[in-house]
Amino acid sequence: MLTALLFDLDGTLTDTDTLHLQAFRQLLREHDGRELSQAQFEAQVSGRANGELFAELFPLCSPAQCLALAERKEALFRELSPRLTPMPGLARLMTYARQHEIGMCVVTNAPRLNAEHMLTAMGLEGCFGHVLVAEELARPKPDPLPYLTGLQRLAATASQALAFEDSLPGVKAASDAGIFTVGIATTQTAERLLAAGARLVVEDFNDTRLWALIDEMAG
Repeated sequence: MLTALLFDLDGTLTDTDTLHLQAFRQLLREHDGRELSQAQFEAQVSGRANGELFAELFPLCSPAQCLALAERKEALFRELSPRLTPMPGLARLMTYARQHEIGMCVVTNAPRLNAEHMLTAMGLEGCFGHVLVAEELARPKPDPLPYLTGLQRLAATASQALAFEDSLPGVKAASDAGIFTVGIATTQTAERLLAAGARLVVEDFNDTRLWALIDEMAG
């Protein structure tokens, strides 16, 4: 019985990695003239929570300085994304979930301000039962805690749920929580997503294999 859908946000509900890369590049150039390649972004940055990431990117900065740099980067991202386009098939899946009384939750490593901004930019504010952000939990992805918390909020078990993720830390978090994890191939290859723990990889929410899985679980 399918009772819960848990979604990552960046790269899953909407393809935002190009915008995040632009924001990081501007920040690094402003700070110390560094450059950030696409490959470095995909391998070292994408999907990670800001706390550990900014301490790693700016090892000589104090925690307060790292926080200020993270806030600057996120402000740059929001400036670059006044409108965002939902992934193909997302509206169809959300309509199906509402019709079948399947709970929906966002589980993201993004800060609260970014999460609310992105949902509003897609026209999806108020459409999810819960929006869980890493900064309000004890541990971010790749720890399974965010997804375990999402299951708890939706009063669902892992066997009753599907998780959707595009990043390697996110896939690991969801799969380690025991949830059947669907990789969305926006930022990583299918091979990498499967190696991280995804059990199915699709291009978007219109994939016929995804809908066959939903039919099987709902039946």
